[in-house]
Amino acid sequence: MKYTQRKKAILLLEDGTIFEGKSIGIQGSAFGEICFNTGMTGYQEIFTDPSYYGQMMLTTNAHIGNYGVNNDEVESDSIKIAGLVCRNFSYNYSRENASDSLEAFFEKNNLIAISDVDTRAVVRYIRDKGAMNSVISTEVDNIEKLKEQLSNQPNMDGLELASKVSTKEPYIVGGDDAKFKISALDIGIKKNIIRNLVKRGCQVKVFPYNATFKDLESFNPDGYFLSNGPGDPTPLKNAQKLAKEIIKRDLPLFGICLGHQVIALANGMSTYKMHNGHRGINHPVKNLISGKGEITSQNHGFVVDADSLENNNEFELTHIHLNDNTVAGMRMKNKNCFSVQYHPEASPGPHDSSYLFDEFIENIKKKKLTLT
Repeated sequence: MKYTQRKKAILLLEDGTIFEGKSIGIQGSAFGEICFNTGMTGYQEIFTDPSYYGQMMLTTNAHIGNYGVNNDEVESDSIKIAGLVCRNFSYNYSRENASDSLEAFFEKNNLIAISDVDTRAVVRYIRDKGAMNSVISTEVDNIEKLKEQLSNQPNMDGLELASKVSTKEPYIVGGDDAKFKISALDIGIKKNIIRNLVKRGCQVKVFPYNATFKDLESFNPDGYFLSNGPGDPTPLKNAQKLAKEIIKRDLPLFGICLGHQVIALANGMSTYKMHNGHRGINHPVKNLISGKGEITSQNHGFVVDADSLENNNEFELTHIHLNDNTVAGMRMKNKNCFSVQYHPEASPGPHDSSYLFDEFIENIKKKKLTLT
């Protein structure tokens, strides 16, 4: 069988550390910042999440590929991770409604992946040393060349990637008979975010990352949305300017993940790159308003600085991550704006936080009442 003839492969970290493995099938090299996701399911949604663009995905679940892929379970139009590192790769799959194997999905997207790696050791290593650039390669006899190529890879800190994953042209999802209209800025939007809004009676027009307030306003929306996405939020000056314009007019605004960070930067707060980030579907968050706990889906390497939020009199902290007390949500005290660092649309993940979409709709309803 094919998997018995696989070539040797390696994971090389920028500090020179090497982990050995075997090629899934596609030969060559792939570069990206190494990160790990602790989710037990949902690998297809993870691989197609635009927020992972430019990152080397290491999965902590021991088995990847065992339930194949389904064409309806994607979060964008293609795989967005730079490459995959896993423990055991399943060439065969057993799910009845699978469209194809994960191997075929990778071949279609020309994704390089390696398995038979001691993923537990890798996770322990980058938890201690922090996220860093890496390369996976079947070119195991040319380590020095790989090291040279790896040294030339850009650092994620300060890297703008939203333009790489954003739509090129605006598009509309949802019927003309929808109760509400939403203008969404695509800086890496996931399909399930749009589905959640449409399910709640919205027609959503999605705009490119460089769209202006005038562009979004032309749709005559009832609310505005800033999406998740990859990279550092600091270079996204246009998105920050857009957020300022929306907030200045006190229009309903909701931001998720990268959009949350953009809102913070637009209001004088700061963000920073985390040691190794939050990525998984079991992250505990406390809602400080309701006092309730939530198990959340998270995927981010940057976070809003807690001190800068505390020193901003116009905002209040609404959610905290219980593992490290980092900022997980905030809202404006006197404006129609709130945001969270995690993913209420899940996909994959728990649905504890789906109420946030309902809160957005309620904010829109209240705004409409004040205008009548």
